[in-house]
Formats: sequence, C-alpha cells, structure tokens
Amino acid sequence: MSVLLVTGSSGLVGSACAAFFDERGWQVHGVDNNLRADFFGSDGDTSWNLHRLKASTRSYVHHSVDVRDRQAIPTIVSEIKPDLIAHCAAQPSHDLAARRPFDDFEVNAEGTLNVLEATRWHARDAVFCFLSTNKVYGDAPNDLPLKELATRWDYVRPEHYEGIDESMRIDGALHSLFGVSKAAADLLVQEYGRYFQMKTVCFRGGCLTGAGHSAAELHGFLAYVVRCARIGRTYRIYGYLGKQVRDNLHSFDVCRAIEAFYEAPRPAEVYNLGGGRNNSVSVLEAIDQVQQRLGERLSTEYVPEPRLGDHICYISDTRKFRSHYPGWAVTKTLDQILDEMCAVRR
Repeated sequence: MSVLLVTGSSGLVGSACAAFFDERGWQVHGVDNNLRADFFGSDGDTSWNLHRLKASTRSYVHHSVDVRDRQAIPTIVSEIKPDLIAHCAAQPSHDLAARRPFDDFEVNAEGTLNVLEATRWHARDAVFCFLSTNKVYGDAPNDLPLKELATRWDYVRPEHYEGIDESMRIDGALHSLFGVSKAAADLLVQEYGRYFQMKTVCFRGGCLTGAGHSAAELHGFLAYVVRCARIGRTYRIYGYLGKQVRDNLHSFDVCRAIEAFYEAPRPAEVYNLGGGRNNSVSVLEAIDQVQQRLGERLSTEYVPEPRLGDHICYISDTRKFRSHYPGWAVTKTLDQILDEMCAVRR
C-alpha cells in the first residue's frame, strides 16, 4: 500500500489531499497541531475539519505535531516511510507575519527545512510536493500595465492574457514577511531537488479554495466573503476600489495536480498553479455573486489603504504545468466553487 504524509492535514488543501488519497486506497498520515486557531482565533480553528476527516476516511492516522519539531517529524518519516509527501502546513497571512515574524519564518521556512531534512535522511525516494504561493513574486506583478474596467482590473497587453507565468521576477519587489518566508522555503525545496537529486516540486498557488476552508479576514478570500454574508459580519475591502482580481482553484484540482506529479516527477520543477482566467473574480464580483446565491445583502466597509504588497490583478498562467501534464485541467468552475461554499452550513 502506498503511503502519503501530509502536513497541515486539517487545513483546506491538506485535508483535501488526505481524503483524496485515502479514497484511492493509500495509507494516509497527517501532521497538524491546529496552529491556525492560535494564528486566527476561532475563525481559523480547524478542529471541525479534523473530526470530519477522521469520520469520513478509512485509513487516516493523525499526528498532533508541529512541523518545527526536529525530533517528532524525523521520527514520523522514518517510521512510516512515505512514498509521497504533501507539505501544506504554513502560516498564510501577510498581516499576521508582520505582527509575529518569528512564528511566520519558523513555520514557513524552518518547518519546510525540517520536513525536507527528515525526507532526505529517512525517505529520500519520496516525491516531495510543496504548496508554495504566488506571493514569492512579491508585488512585481503590479508592474504590468493594467486597465480599469467596471468591476475589475485587467492586463493591458495581449501577451499577459493567460496571466503570470514562472518567469516573473522575485527580486526588486515588496513581498511582505510572509512572501519572504515562503520564498525561502520555495528556494529550499528547489535546492533539495537539484543539490540532493530529490523528487521535489513547488506549486506556486493562487487562491486555493473550497468549502473546507477555515477562513479568516487575514486568509481565505472567497470563503471569508461567504462567512461574512452568512453571519452578518461587515466585510472590509482593502484598496484598489475592490476591483483587485484573484484566480481560484478548488482543492480537489490541487490534489489532482499532486497526483499527476507523483506519477511522473520532474525534480526541482516550479509551477504556477491556479484556476486561470475562467476562474478569476474581483472582490466586487465575488461579493455580488455571493449575495445573489444567499439572497442576503453583505455589509461592506471600504478601507482606502490597500494591504502592503497586495496584488492588484493576479491570474495564474498554468500552461507550463499543463504542457508537462496534459491530463490535468481545471475541473471545478468558479460557479461550482461558489455554489459549494454557499450550500455548506457551518
């Protein structure tokens, strides 16, 4: 039986991976100590998702361990000898990173190093998939010429129609401390692939989303809009007239990308991974679509100052990944994602 180790297993992508591979007959081990509850309070608490995962899977084994633990992580890896590692654990917020820089860097960079080293010494042949982020590019995408439309910003030049590809620079940009810690982890994952010839990959995600998101104001865009609309909380729009654009990829399609890479690994590769133009939406458009689905008016507050280093328009160009793995494509449309989120009562 193949063995998966997934970190951040109670989070959105981690829990989706656990369920996805469990359904395919894998033995699944998850590592998660619900640090999101400490980071984001009750909004970020993932204990509900862990209970759901335990109840719905056949072979899931949970380890309440911090990815920074230099004794526990190597012990787990050496005991279970995973065939695949999906490293999804992270501190995911720009704003929180500025308030807690040591926690941010230790979880994102040092935690990744800890899992990489455990893999190198105890499961060297395992495929190592790292959930990186488009924030490794900092605000460099904002330098592209943009045009203002009625409800969104968009790229001016035809060559940018498909979005941001992997040639986007990471230097000379404002990243936020979160972007820096994730960039450090991203480079580490690449280097372990090249220097130690390990089967590593970095997936630089756009907005990875789904109904399993424990969304908070500081993280989880679409799911947080839905939460605010449902409970009557005011949604704050930060800058850019609410026309900033994100592309959205369902966690199920992230799992399919991990599966595709596992079956034919290309060591040290980097891929932008997102929903693409068809799954892109601005803040204003998302609010409108959620209101239509729930039949409830969402109270909003406009904050003129944008979040530091925030992207104005970010659409993931996934052509590189699709050229390497032609069997992969986005299967969950934006409408399906929103329908799923709005149907869940939690």
